[in-house]
Amino acid sequence: MADVLAALREAVGPEHVLTGADCASYERDWRGRQPGRALAVVRPRHTQEVAAVVRQCAAHGTPIVPQGGNTGLAMASTPDTSGTAVVLSLTRMHRLRALDAANLTMTLEAGCVLQQAQRWAAEANLLLPLSLASEGSCTIGGNLATNAGGTQVLRFGNARDLCLGLEVVTAQGQVWHGLTGLRKDNTGYDLRHLMVGSEGTLGIITAATLKLYPMPAARLTAWARVPSVTAAVALLGMAQRRLDAALTGFEMMGQQALALTARQLPQLHIPFNGKGPYAVLLEVSDAHAEARARQGLEDTLQEALEAEHASDVVIAQNLQQAQAMWHVRESIPLAQAQEGLNIKHDIALPVSQLAAFVQHTDTALQRAVPGARLVNFGHLGDGNLHYNVQAPEGGDAAAFLHAHEGAINALVYEAVAAHGGSFSAEHGVGRQKAASLQQYKDGTALGMMHAIKQALDPHNLLNPGAVLRANAT
Repeated sequence: MADVLAALREAVGPEHVLTGADCASYERDWRGRQPGRALAVVRPRHTQEVAAVVRQCAAHGTPIVPQGGNTGLAMASTPDTSGTAVVLSLTRMHRLRALDAANLTMTLEAGCVLQQAQRWAAEANLLLPLSLASEGSCTIGGNLATNAGGTQVLRFGNARDLCLGLEVVTAQGQVWHGLTGLRKDNTGYDLRHLMVGSEGTLGIITAATLKLYPMPAARLTAWARVPSVTAAVALLGMAQRRLDAALTGFEMMGQQALALTARQLPQLHIPFNGKGPYAVLLEVSDAHAEARARQGLEDTLQEALEAEHASDVVIAQNLQQAQAMWHVRESIPLAQAQEGLNIKHDIALPVSQLAAFVQHTDTALQRAVPGARLVNFGHLGDGNLHYNVQAPEGGDAAAFLHAHEGAINALVYEAVAAHGGSFSAEHGVGRQKAASLQQYKDGTALGMMHAIKQALDPHNLLNPGAVLRANAT
């Protein structure tokens, strides 16, 4: 242990190797579910230091847990309780290496905070469309390692779809220099797609080249009150037909989610006081003219009202109102956290199956756990729901979690599978869902995943226990 610590201090400088109590904030996951224990936290400044750290850890057989902003929800960026792993924090690596306006790309180091990357793009009158509630603290490397989604996937895709090139340190401490800005490059296996979404188990992302887009000339936001998930899906179809690519966001929020947010964050203004079974938040962007975007949005909402798929609608009249609407949506996870520990499900379903899934699972959960609050919200446009279960009002949240999490997860995941969905849409697998991956993933796919892991990280030093269970065959 002393030998590896001495080698790490030589690699990055003694002031950037933390031990003992100094590691505490890096050992806790965002939800505070299960604090781990690290041998040390190492904070390199550039890629060559990352490579040096990995080589030293490999030589000493020391596991490595890569960490960005530590905002993940699947326990992939914190160590286990053994005290044997090094947490490799990339937050000191936060430079903008290049912004190529003609090529519509920017190259960033992995520790760059997403919000700062958005600002750099905006300064060039360009758009980086990745947008998450945690964008003020999550990092580019973590976004790519988990293939983050967010509120604009409907139009621009996940983090994977925005990534053109990567720089990665391998498990052996070599550097793959893949920071291309090419849209077309058919020269063998696409290692970029292999690394994106691998949650630090196959390599350590140190920099990335991302796509940019022209800044929209107009961006409009609307809020609609809808009577059911079926109505919300119908409104989505109307919006897609009328607006096509101009529809950049389509979020749905259940009444329990809005009621909880109103209680925990009373300073927020929720349209229509959060009344109604569900609310929908739409965003429309147009590269050329606001009038065209507004007309398309107004026509869509009018059609929804006439078909009784919406009972009330309001269009934000300025940027401040639009931001206030989005702030309500993005504050739901914070309100849930303030309400107490809850059972989270980040699931994906075919849009055509959303209403049937919600109706079936709501009924089954209320039968299994009477009084449980179903905090249902998410990115309806791409079929991603955050289908969370909160303790009955006034109940002990921690006790509820302890007593019911296993059974509720099993009920929800079985329903997801029955409706053709996935138990993880955008949060990843991490350590928290590794057992579920083993249960629900196709056996052939699992075998291929284990073969890839064995080939790239034969000694299982990169984020062991995340994604794949070590004892699985």
